[in-house]
Amino acid sequence: MVTLTWQKSSFSSEGSNCVELATAPDDSTHLRESDEPAINLTLRTASLTSLLRAIRQGAIEGREA
Repeated sequence: MVTLTWQKSSFSSEGSNCVELATAPDDSTHLRESDEPAINLTLRTASLTSLLRAIRQGAIEGREA
């Protein structure tokens, strides 16, 4: 099992609600919320690039929990 090294987003505030990212040797990227570390989203680099592009273009909107 690979141990991931998580990085906090530079856009996150000093509070406990942060987006964290880790990359793995198999070219996957893992995303999680710092307040729910057991739950993470795993994407291939190309899929993450497509997701970020869609968000920047306004095709995907955030929502309040």
